[in-house]
Amino acid sequence: QVQLVESGGGLVQAGGSLRLSCAASSPTFSSYYMGWFRQAPGKERDFVAAIRWSGSTTNYADSVKGRFTISRDNAKNTVYLQMNSLKPEDTAVYYCAAKRSGFSVTVSNEYNYWGQGTQVTVFS
Repeated sequence: QVQLVESGGGLVQAGGSLRLSCAASSPTFSSYYMGWFRQAPGKERDFVAAIRWSGSTTNYADSVKGRFTISRDNAKNTVYLQMNSLKPEDTAVYYCAAKRSGFSVTVSNEYNYWGQGTQVTVFS
C-alpha cells in the first residue's frame, strides 16, 4: 500500500510558476513509476507527466512540453512537478499517482495508487 500526499497548489497569475510535490509513504518508493494527472471541472482526468523509477526517463503531454518538468528524489520519497509559463487552461486539480510497471504510463486506469489532489488555479 502506498499513500500519496500532494502539496504546492494555489492561485497564480498567467505566466507564473508553481512547484507541486507528492510525498509517498512507501519505503519502496523507488520501485514505482510516478505520474501526474489533472482534472478540470466537467472534464476527464488527463495525463500530464510521468517519470521512471530511476528518473532516467520522462514522458509529457503535448500541452505541457517545454513548460512543465517532472522529477523525483528517491531519498526523500518525493516526486515533483515544476510548472512554468502557466496558462489559464492549466487550471485543474492535480493528482499524483504510482504504479509498478512501466507500461501504459499515460493511462490513468493503469495506476494503482492516487493522492487526494491539489488545486491549481491560473488567472489571466
